[in-house]
Amino acid sequence: MSTASAELPTKVAATDTPAARPIVRLLAGHNRRARVGSPWVFSNEIEMSRAAKMLAPGTLVTLVDQAGQAVGTATFNPHTLIAARVVAREAAAAIDRGFFAARIRRALDLRERLVGAPYYRLIHAEADGIPGLIADRYGDVLVLQANTAGMDKLMPEILAAFDAVIAPRVVVLRNDGAARTQEGLATGVAVAKGTLDGPVELIENGATFFADVREGQKTGWFYDQRDNRALVARLADGARVLDAYAYLGGFGIAAARAGARSVTCIESSASAIALGERAADRNGVADRVSFVRSEVFAEMERRAAAEEQFDLVVCDPPAFVKSKKDLGAGARGYRKMVRLAAALTAPNGFLFAASCSHNIDRARFVEEVARGLSDAGRAGRILASTGAALDHPVHPHLPDTAYLKGELIALD
Repeated sequence: MSTASAELPTKVAATDTPAARPIVRLLAGHNRRARVGSPWVFSNEIEMSRAAKMLAPGTLVTLVDQAGQAVGTATFNPHTLIAARVVAREAAAAIDRGFFAARIRRALDLRERLVGAPYYRLIHAEADGIPGLIADRYGDVLVLQANTAGMDKLMPEILAAFDAVIAPRVVVLRNDGAARTQEGLATGVAVAKGTLDGPVELIENGATFFADVREGQKTGWFYDQRDNRALVARLADGARVLDAYAYLGGFGIAAARAGARSVTCIESSASAIALGERAADRNGVADRVSFVRSEVFAEMERRAAAEEQFDLVVCDPPAFVKSKKDLGAGARGYRKMVRLAAALTAPNGFLFAASCSHNIDRARFVEEVARGLSDAGRAGRILASTGAALDHPVHPHLPDTAYLKGELIALD
C-alpha cells in the first residue's frame, strides 16, 4: 500500500458551462447502451477524433449520437477502456457542487433508512450517480476514494458538496488504489480537512470497532460484510468459532457478542490484530476471543493436522483474483481455502466462505466451493448465497459490479 502524501485538490475547480463543453460523438450504431441507461461508454463505441484524443483525462463532455442528439454529460478519458462515464442523462445539467450535493443528499437519505447510525458506505460510485467515487463514513470522519480522472478533477466541488450536506470534521483521501494507476493518476493518502489522531471508532450491529483509515485495508473497514456478519452471528451461540483472514475481528467479535463459546481469529497483520484485540476488549469479549498472527493457509493446515474442529468457520480473504490473468490461480486458491476450512468444520457445523474478487463470477466461485468440499470429503447444503450489504447498491446496467459473493453452508 502506498502511504505517500497525495496532492490535495485545488481550492477552486473550473466552472462547468454546459454550452461550452467539448462534444464527444458516439460511433454510428453504438448509442443504444448509453440511450437505455448504461453509465459506461467504451473507447470502441466512441468516434476517437483528433480533438477527442487531445482532451485532458477527466474532462467533462457532452455525449452525442451520430445525428448530433445529446445522450448525456460524462467525464472523459481518451486513454482508458471505459472512456466515458455518464454523470447525468441531461446535457444541460451543470456538474458543480450543487449537483453533487443533491446526489449526496439522495444517498444520505437512503443510508439513514437502511443503516441509521452514521457508519456506512455513503457513496458507491455509479450506483449512487457519482461514477468513480467511493465515500465511507465513520461518524464525523469521511474517507474518499477518487478512482477516475473525472472525479479527481472535480474533487474541489465534491469536497464543497460534502461540507454542505454533512460537514465532516475530517476528510481523508485514500487515493492509493490500483484503479487510479489505470487512469493515469498519482497515488497516495492525504488528509484534506481536519486532523486525524489515530484510529477512528465505528459501530456496526451494536458492536464497536476501530479502523485505521490512513493505513488500513481499503478505507479502513469493510462495511460490505455488515449483513453477512449479522447472519453468521445468528449461528454462533455456544459455538467454537474460527475467523480466518480476520482483519480487525469483524466476524469473530460479532460471533462472540452473540454467545460463542470461544473464537479464534487468524490474521497476518500485527497492526490489525492490535486493533482487533482493542475491539474485543471494548466489547467485553476479550476472554473468549484470541488472535493468532499467522499466514492463514499454513495455520489452517497445522490445525487440520492436529485434528482441531470448530462449529462455525468463516473465511473472508482478500481478493485472490486481482486481474483476469489471475483467474486460474485464484480459483484454485478458493478451492484450497474451502478444502482446509471444511476439514476444520465439525460434523453438523457451518462454513461461510466469501470472495471479494470481481474478476471471478458467482458461478465459478460456487463451483470452486463445491470442489473444495468434495476434496475434503464433505457434503453439505447451501443455506444462503449472499452479497454486499444494502449500502453497496448495484447499478441496474452494471450487474457484474456486484463483486462480493458469500456462501453459507451447513456441513454434514
